[in-house]
Amino acid sequence: MKIALGVTGCIAAYKAAELLRLLQQRHLEVQVVMTRHAGEFVAPLTFAALSGRKVITEMFERTGEASSNIESAIEHIAVAQSIDLLLVAPATANTIGKFARGMADDFLSTLYLATRAPVVVAPAMNCEMWDHPAVQENIASLRARGVRIVEPDEGYLACGMIGQGRLAANETILNAVAEALRLKNGLAGVQVLVTAGPTVEDIDPVRFISNRSSGKMGYALAEEAVRRGAEVTLISGPTTLQPPQGARWVSVRSAAEMSAAVHKHLPEAGVVVKAAAVADVRPSKRASSKIKKSQLPASLDLELTEDILASLGKKKGKTLLVGFAAESGIHLQAARQKLLSKNLDLLVVNDISEKGAGFDVDTNHVQVIRADGAIRDIPPMSKAQVAEKIFDEIVEMIQKTSSRHEPALMTK
Repeated sequence: MKIALGVTGCIAAYKAAELLRLLQQRHLEVQVVMTRHAGEFVAPLTFAALSGRKVITEMFERTGEASSNIESAIEHIAVAQSIDLLLVAPATANTIGKFARGMADDFLSTLYLATRAPVVVAPAMNCEMWDHPAVQENIASLRARGVRIVEPDEGYLACGMIGQGRLAANETILNAVAEALRLKNGLAGVQVLVTAGPTVEDIDPVRFISNRSSGKMGYALAEEAVRRGAEVTLISGPTTLQPPQGARWVSVRSAAEMSAAVHKHLPEAGVVVKAAAVADVRPSKRASSKIKKSQLPASLDLELTEDILASLGKKKGKTLLVGFAAESGIHLQAARQKLLSKNLDLLVVNDISEKGAGFDVDTNHVQVIRADGAIRDIPPMSKAQVAEKIFDEIVEMIQKTSSRHEPALMTK
């Protein structure tokens, strides 16, 4: 496994050398990224000697060669896609502020924005700086996005003051890294089936019935499952999205096609996440040629489509089944009834009437209801971050019931 170790301009930067050695003892491959100010405290050569690889200190190489500059210009993307975790230790108030505000003016801050790997941040600074409302607001913002913060210890500081601001002990940081990596790879060997997007029910070759689902939530879930080591099959209705790298993509159009594809892949799945917005009705008859405007009926004769989620609940066996419910307002009693009636293990309820949530935006506010009665509220955040929180729940359920689910969850 590979992690990026970000080192920023702080007196505690020397402690990162020991942290690097401890990470290597845990059989982790480490790529060190230093900010320009970090080099004022510890020479990059120190980390290069310990890691056995080049230390990244600049966004662009200063060789003057065009080919080298082109490679360095996209290096942050290559690193972002290759790492399993980003650890920043020590993290200064300046770097934390950049992360929180989405600034990208050096390699490390650009890497943070470009990676989808888990992020662990271990701050170190003067105690007055740590207590400042601006810093605490930035810390809260990062936490809300899923960044794991390893709070600084209290004690004697380099500035001579006593208070909270010392870089946390290496063992504390290592424990946070281990926890993040455990969640990241908690689906290794598991077959995960995800459905996404809308379905389209044709009236004639030109007109159809559909819904406003963008597919973003389902695709985010599939991407998160891939990142956690799962073997992912993504069954998708029509969208403009690119399937995640590493996922097997199955394209469907109608509810009937989605039903057939889902049931075909069900026997091999250990986890099924039904995030697609399947049409509830379809025209009872489809015209083979375009209906002339003058001949359009005043009303359509509709029939119900198959309830795919309910049918999966009857056939799932030991497969962990996750359903989605897009509702105008979250009514927990009705949600629990849906979970029970369809034999779900987990139900994700999305309030589409809430501002900043729903089909047409990039954020979601959901509540996750488990079959054991536990309810978790996931505050408004990006759909990618919501996907991470949902899979945290899924991984936890798998781990708690591993003996019951093991036969179905393992790759066949």
